[in-house]
Amino acid sequence: MSRWKDTCSLQVERRMFPNSSNSGRPPFPPKQKQQQQQSDCFNKLPLNTPPTLLPHQQVTDTQFNFQNEAALPSGNLATIPAVTQQPMPNGNGSPAHVSDAPIAFRGRKRLSDQSIPHDVKRQRLHSHRSETTVLNQAVPLPVEHRYSLPGSNQSPLFHAHSIPDLTGCVPPLRYTLFPDPIETPLPVAKDKLSQQVLELFQACQQQTCDLNRKELCRTELQREIQQIFPQSRLFLVGSSLNGFGTRSSDGDLCLVVKEEPVNQKTEARHILSLVQKLFSTKLSSYIERPQLIRAKVPIVKFRDKVSCVEFDLNVNNVVGIRNTFLLRTYAYIENRVRPLVLVVKKWASFHELNDASRGTLSSYTLVLMVLHYLQTLPEPILPSLQKNYPESFDPTMQLHLVHQAPCTIPPYLSKNGSSLGDLLIGFFKYYATEFDWSHQMISIREAKAIPRPDGIEWRNKFICVEEPFDRTNTARAVHEKHKFDIIKGEILKSWQVLRDKKDLNCILPLRMTVQKR
Repeated sequence: MSRWKDTCSLQVERRMFPNSSNSGRPPFPPKQKQQQQQSDCFNKLPLNTPPTLLPHQQVTDTQFNFQNEAALPSGNLATIPAVTQQPMPNGNGSPAHVSDAPIAFRGRKRLSDQSIPHDVKRQRLHSHRSETTVLNQAVPLPVEHRYSLPGSNQSPLFHAHSIPDLTGCVPPLRYTLFPDPIETPLPVAKDKLSQQVLELFQACQQQTCDLNRKELCRTELQREIQQIFPQSRLFLVGSSLNGFGTRSSDGDLCLVVKEEPVNQKTEARHILSLVQKLFSTKLSSYIERPQLIRAKVPIVKFRDKVSCVEFDLNVNNVVGIRNTFLLRTYAYIENRVRPLVLVVKKWASFHELNDASRGTLSSYTLVLMVLHYLQTLPEPILPSLQKNYPESFDPTMQLHLVHQAPCTIPPYLSKNGSSLGDLLIGFFKYYATEFDWSHQMISIREAKAIPRPDGIEWRNKFICVEEPFDRTNTARAVHEKHKFDIIKGEILKSWQVLRDKKDLNCILPLRMTVQKR
């Protein structure tokens, strides 16, 4: 292990992981604007904090320290350049032996919380700082603020097919500094139920160290996959980046292989079968249980032995990149949104209602249900971002522009002063007594319940939740009346108990939930 560290530190002068919310960065710039964007196409990317754009990241040849690798700020769009292994002299002058293991996984060790200071792992409950606070405490940045950039791998096939090297689009950013992050203070809890919601959120929200583990795996898998698909990019999407992640959240990966749509029944399955073969052969020492799931959007499920994280990898399901940034904006424009969503997700998991593969609700659907409820209050807590900012969330926007969406959207100032406890009770009451499951569809795009469409996808469905970009039904997994009745029953029971007891423990054992975080 020490030999690996010494070899790496001599070979690479400095490398920093991409920032965690760079997921809108596209794999391919539009052909007609390549020359125009040589100087400014990727100037800004958002940080893993409330939606504030940051400068794009640049590759620099500076000293790399392995201990920092596990703690550096994470992201999903930057491609860390492949390092050419050269024999390095040992102290006695003889060439050092270089392992034959895959470069990306060589010398990895399991990351642990032991390297994270205690005050970083546990923030005070009244702290107004978000994940960025943890990041800044755990990872002091060098003065130069130099970063890594996607597309820096120089594959011969890029040039053979006349695809420009993306590094040409990025101007030198050597002296660019991080802007001050927008820190959204958590709401003040004045009652027991609201305090319980806040405490659970603080204990279970995803930490920077959790994100780093996922990003390290993504970066290294991208390197290996690019040996098969040189033009591809691997994106970390979903709850890991949209602001609603927990410490136990799985990782969602989107492999973008080309600009054009991919046939999910044929082409995507073929690509995933090659990825699965790679995982089960060359990378079998580091990836376990790779399994091809032939769903409507096929995926490869696997577990990274180093990070101990379960991953789902799809091909060209780019709507996930778009909705990651839409949800991220909702997460940070109002400070009651993230705590409320996290508690609802934990409640659904405890009652076994949060597993689309078993005919219940996906985490994405649960988030949309909470956002919809907050939009439909007499005094709304959230607007429709797609209505208020149509140019920022245009479903036809090119991928390389998606990451810019959150930068111009200010916090939403609601006149509704309801506490977290009251909002949680109201959430269960709305779906238990007010929402018409038989005739209405949840739509955060419209910020209201709208009549069900008459299309075949919506016919005979028990729950209809509109995906805000491609307008499909995110709750299509609930196709059995028995499961639907269980979901409605638990919602009704939780509303009645919470209304009477005002104690979160009555519907969600807090100590056990925190232990399982």
